Amino acid sequence: MNKVTAILLGAGDRGARAYGPYAINYPHELQIIAVAEPNEERRVNFMQDHGIPESMAFTDWKDVLNKPKMADVMIICTMDRMHYEPTLKALDLGYHVLLEKPMSPEPRECIEMELAAKRNNRLLIIGHVLRYTSYWSSIKRVLDEGRIGQIASIQLNENVEHMHMSHSFVRGNWSNSDVSSPMILQKSCHDMDVLSWLMNQPCMRISSYGSLMHFNEQNAPAGAPLRCLDGCPAESTCPYHAARYYLGEGKGWARKFTLDTSREGILEALQTNDYGRCVYHSDNNVVDHQVASMEFADGATATFSMCGFTHNQTRTVQIMGTKGEIRGDMENNSFTIYDFLTKEQQTIKVNPGTFGHGGGDEGIVRTFLKEVREYDGGEGLTSASASVRSHLMAFAAEESRLNKGKAIEIDAYYRSFIPEGAV
Repeated sequence: MNKVTAILLGAGDRGARAYGPYAINYPHELQIIAVAEPNEERRVNFMQDHGIPESMAFTDWKDVLNKPKMADVMIICTMDRMHYEPTLKALDLGYHVLLEKPMSPEPRECIEMELAAKRNNRLLIIGHVLRYTSYWSSIKRVLDEGRIGQIASIQLNENVEHMHMSHSFVRGNWSNSDVSSPMILQKSCHDMDVLSWLMNQPCMRISSYGSLMHFNEQNAPAGAPLRCLDGCPAESTCPYHAARYYLGEGKGWARKFTLDTSREGILEALQTNDYGRCVYHSDNNVVDHQVASMEFADGATATFSMCGFTHNQTRTVQIMGTKGEIRGDMENNSFTIYDFLTKEQQTIKVNPGTFGHGGGDEGIVRTFLKEVREYDGGEGLTSASASVRSHLMAFAAEESRLNKGKAIEIDAYYRSFIPEGAV
């Protein structure tokens, strides 16, 4: 097996903790030889973990891509609005690219990246890690075997979990779509991708509703300060009080915003960074709940619901076919198949593995490396071409939501973003 060499752009949570560990656990398969990361602590830690010399560590991704091609692949985990330019340059230099989702908050940029991959005859794989989990791949296998007949409808629910909602989408990096991306793209493009994959046919039209109902100033407790540590009178009754959460059950989340996770280190961070802000006095604008309805090419339908007000973080699914039905809960790592003819039920329990996203983080890297070694010009499991289709579903859903649920025709929507002269 040939070892693949890689460069990482962005050593944040996804780069350093989701994809980076593969090179440590399987050094005979992957070696990360260089890193670009503006945060000094993250950069130094990543260098130490992977034995990267100073000469191969950079503060700016541009310094890497201004050099001749130095490795086989580029793993790009910069922020959402910093995906487009490095991806195009990496493809032009001849790198195969693993790009964290979403591709871009701009539909035209997504399409241009897809075209650039084809033009350069390179792999562009998008981080839709759910396809690589044993849970969703097992469901897909059952569908492909025809065990429940033709799909008539799918209901997919994403339980974001209330504290994950407050951490990532109220206080965190993805709270404001003006600097990141809309909720249905940033968080739920996974779900649009799964629906597209399970249906295995084009989505024709979509409509959507949702809003930022709760996490806004109108719902702030009386007298609530801008920061939780500044003497909030609602501390004992607010489930989102930062100090109680990050020093208690949510202490593990604190490592995402401070390297010093001692009590003193967390308290100091909460006095200065966004994670200490009141959830009702933040600059967030993404929705805290949203639903979408879809129609596919053969008439099958799907409904999707995302909600930040749940006690658990999971996805539940009901797939209704002409010969049977599947019901599953990702939290339990199991799903049940019901046969209409025999009235039999079969429960399948899957092994999620020990890595993030039910094993999907490790699975996507392993598959990407295999596709790189065996590359013959074909498409990968989560290629840009497949991802653009599901991204367009998310973009169209957001446009529908902003237009009071108006149905958006996907084909016309797609054509409106194709660059002039593109095939």
